[in-house]
Formats: sequence, C-alpha cells, structure tokens
Amino acid sequence: MIGTLLVANRGEIACRVFRTCREAGIRTVAVHSDADENALHTRVADSAVRLPGSAPADTYLRADLIVKAAVAAGADAVHPGYGFLSENADFARAVLAAGLVWIGPPPEAIEAMASKTRAKQLMGLAPLEEVRESDLPVLVKAAAGGGGRGMRVVRRLEELDTALEGARAEAASAFGDGEVFVEPYVENGRHVEVQVLADTHGTVWALGTRDCSLQRRHQKVIEEAPAPGLSAALDDELRTLAVRAARAVAYVGAGTVEFLVADGRAHFLEMNTRLQVEHPVTEAVFGVDLVAEQIRVAEGGALAPEPPPARGHAIEARLYAEDPATDWTPQTGTLHRLAVPGGVRLDTGYGDGDEIGVHYDPMLAKVVAHAPTRAEAVRRLAGALERATVHGPVTNRDLLVRSLRHEEFTSARMDTGFYDRHLPGLTAAAADPHAPLAAALADAHTGPGARSRFGGWRNLPSQPQTKRYAAGGEEHEVHYRHTRTGVTAEGVQVVHADPALVVLEIDGVRRRFEIARYGDQVHVNGTTLTALPRFPDPVTQRAPGSLLAPMPGTVVKLAEGLITGSSVQAGEPLLWLEAMKMQHVISAPATGTVTAVQVTTGQQVQVGTLLAVVQEL
Repeated sequence: MIGTLLVANRGEIACRVFRTCREAGIRTVAVHSDADENALHTRVADSAVRLPGSAPADTYLRADLIVKAAVAAGADAVHPGYGFLSENADFARAVLAAGLVWIGPPPEAIEAMASKTRAKQLMGLAPLEEVRESDLPVLVKAAAGGGGRGMRVVRRLEELDTALEGARAEAASAFGDGEVFVEPYVENGRHVEVQVLADTHGTVWALGTRDCSLQRRHQKVIEEAPAPGLSAALDDELRTLAVRAARAVAYVGAGTVEFLVADGRAHFLEMNTRLQVEHPVTEAVFGVDLVAEQIRVAEGGALAPEPPPARGHAIEARLYAEDPATDWTPQTGTLHRLAVPGGVRLDTGYGDGDEIGVHYDPMLAKVVAHAPTRAEAVRRLAGALERATVHGPVTNRDLLVRSLRHEEFTSARMDTGFYDRHLPGLTAAAADPHAPLAAALADAHTGPGARSRFGGWRNLPSQPQTKRYAAGGEEHEVHYRHTRTGVTAEGVQVVHADPALVVLEIDGVRRRFEIARYGDQVHVNGTTLTALPRFPDPVTQRAPGSLLAPMPGTVVKLAEGLITGSSVQAGEPLLWLEAMKMQHVISAPATGTVTAVQVTTGQQVQVGTLLAVVQEL
C-alpha cells in the first residue's frame, strides 16, 4: 500500500491529486521551483522539496532532481500529473529504478504512444515527409506532450520553416523534447476523445466520450461528456478503437485516445498516456475518482469487469488569465479573489492573494457543472461563471459565458473552428453601463470624512462631481450631484451607497452593485474598471511603428541579422517572446526600415516595453 506520494507537477493538478490522497489517508509531497515557493500546491501538501531555479527546464523537467526529492522526502510513489514529464518514459524508468511506485502506464507503453509519430505508425498512419502546395493546410505538431504546445497551422509554404522552428523551440521548452512532425490539417472537425482506464489483470474500461472542440491555439477551452450528437455506430467505433489502442501497448492506468470527427468519420490523432486536464467531466458522469483508480491500479487492484453506468451530462470551462480580445495575450499580476457559487466544482492551483507569474501556463482554474441533461449543465455552468468573483488580471471569463450561451454551442453544432468564426463577437466590449457610476459613488464614500461629504448639501446649486474609468479599451466619464434629497446621478436614483455596496433604482428596478477596489483597479459585479486620474499626465509619445511588448516575458530570439537599418517586409518575424510556456512572434507592422532595436536575446521585458521601431516606407 502507498503511504506517501510525491506529485511531480505543480498548480491545479498537484492540488487535485493531493485532495484524493488526503481522502485516502496518503501523505503528500510537493516539489516546487523558486517561482512557486509559496504556491498553493506547496501549502496544501504535507511537505515540499525545492527545485532550484524557475524555468521548467531547470525544475519540473529535471527527472533526476524529482526522483532525488522523492527519495529524500520518504515518498514511496510518484504521480506525474499532466504536462512536463508525464509522458516521458525515461522519467518513469528512473522512478521505478529508484524503487518507487509509478502512478502511470509502463514505460514501454509511454514510448509507444507518447510520441505522436510512433503512435500513428502503430495505428497504420504516417506523417508527411515532404509538404507540397497541394497538401496545404498542414499542422506542425510536437511529437511529445500536449496542451497545444508546439503546434502551428501552416497555410502557405513560405511559412513552413518559421512554423517548424517555432514549434521545435516551444516543444523543447515545455516537454524537453524538440521533435515535431507534419500532418494534414482537418479543418472544422470536432475534437472527440475517449477516456480509458486499464488494470494489470487484463480489464480495459472505455469511460465514454468527451467533446473538446472549443479550442484556442489548439488548446482546449470548454470540454463536455458525453460528446453530443454522435450516432450510436460512431460512438461504438470510437470506444472500440480506444480499447484496441490501449490493448495494443498493454496499457495500464488512465489514458485518453483522441480523434478528429469530420463527415461522420473518425480520424485518429494520438493517445495521451496520462491523466487529462478535462478528466473531471468523466468523473462527474461516471461517478468515479480517476486519481483514486490510478492509485488503486498502481497498487495492483483489479477493476470491475464493466465500468459504472453513465448518468447525466457534465461541462468544464477553463478559466485563463489572458485577454482573448488581444490575441489571447497572457496576463500576470495578483489574483486578489477567486470564488464560484455552490453547485459546481472548482479545481484551482491558486489562492486569494497569489501571484500569477510569467513562467507557467496561464490557467487559473477549471469550473465543472453536472446536471441530468446537457441543456441544464450548460445553463448551470454559464450562470456560475457569470456570478463568479474573479478579482485580478484580465481573464477569459466573459468569453466563456458568451461561448456557453452561443446558439452554435447550445445546439451542439460547434467544431474546432468556433473561435475563428465568432471571436470578434464574443470579445466585443460589453461593460455594464452603470458599473462606472456605481464605482464612482462607492469611491465618494471611501476615506476619512467621506460619509459627511457624500451626504452634505448647501442651499446653492452644487457642481457635478466627475470621475473617469477605463474598461475594455474604452473610457467612461460619470457625473453625480449632491442635492437636498441626497445624490442624483444621470437620472438614476441612488438608493444606497457605501464603499462595498451601491444600490441604484433604474427605470423602477433596483440593482445591487458589489464593489471591490485594489489600487486603481475596481471590480463592480462582473465588470473590471481602471480608475483614471482627473487630470491625466501628458502621454509619452511613441514613434510611429513602435513595437511594444504585449505581455511580460523573455526575448528568446531576434531575427537573423536584425539591426538598425535592416529592411523588413510587412509581417516578417522580427523577434520572439516566451511567456507562460508559449512563444509569441513579434512581426513587422509594415514594409520599411528598422530604426531601432531596443532589446537583446535573454532580456526580460514588461508589458509596454519598447522592443523595436519600424519606419514605414
């Protein structure tokens, strides 16, 4: 029996595994980088071991350090989580060689399936060796890992070399393996997968299907189980193929077989030899704890001959610190408060007051709703997200709510091109028009003597008070006036106002606005505002063609020969930034001449840092 378990991972998945361990009476060990010294997963574990450094290559991708940490902490088992070394056969072997229990499939199964190139060969498929014009579009894909890292869609042959180089670098950074391959790109198909679970006694469960079609940058955003709208024949085919793939490599433990479904046909993508981010929807539908089953299988336990029956429908949304309206730019800063209403499941690796840094994936949490029907699950999840308290950096929360309520999703007609078609409408600014007024009234009630100032009046016409806020790229100016009867504001009746709560009567309907302020950032219900100075300072002018860092990160590469005086073409890659395990290309905004290069390789930059200037011809 396992007594102490180390999770070779961080964040949400480490916290999730620790939760099951606590329920089972198993002691827990966390590992952490320097950037994660005070992270939630280190606080909830029974003990923690430092991995010196912050970059994944120096910490969570160091198999030798993690095995050493497990031995030093007295652990007798290692769970890899997902990402990092979770599909690394050499890591599994190192764990086993140290006399520890490996919570995962045999190394030979990982080798057979964790490399997507070898997995395709096993399934009778092969990647493209040479790409021709007629093959376009194609997908450049990392052979190891997952989560959208190291993936690029190529629609023009001249973009292929850049895509290969970027994918290799991203894959090496995320998984420690820079191998990539090229395959035909199936556009607007549905991403459907099957959860499998196998024991050492020959039993393999196929725990239904999941639909993961809503994706950005090939990384899933909303997932659900079961996949809606599949014919009985196709559903049976997918589950049969998944079991066949598992048996072909003598699989043990939890794994996922992924497919693209188009025109009623299933196209094999890969087998992920690990637990998936979206596993909670399967847990909800089948009433199982997949982590507990992983541990039981690793201890030699046998599965029942058949899996438990499915019940109802479950949907999961991934809450990211990112701005979908600006090319999904990752966000950093303090997560002041995160809470969701009851009735849904929240899996997170952050606590109130934690810092969101630049080193790792920007996922803050997963929110999961389960209900008897799909429509009820969709409504429950959308409502919970809409009412959630998320105080901190910009997130994709509004996008998630709008996606769940989009007619194409509610009618189950979505595919992997959903955001390509609908992103502008889903990210259009839609701040509550009364939120700035509520913020201003709460602010007027804050500070020494504010109460008397707010309620005072003179027998003279008072001048209106003015405050300015920014939200969604727009500025809002609001006015209110003190009168004998209280405060009037733009035809709205002010029923109550204090620093935390404002009640307004609007067209005969009373509305409550809950206020939270952190410096210049003001959260009003679900709207985030930035308080602007009454008399703004003169704005520093930037030269036309200035390229500014869209996020904090590291300059990992400059284009070859890029110097002041270089001639560049519009769209030509000039430099590469890495943030949160993703590489972002900064391209020339126009054809012209580079008049300044302000950064060097390896330099850390903040949002708004001047990178280079291109003077347009």
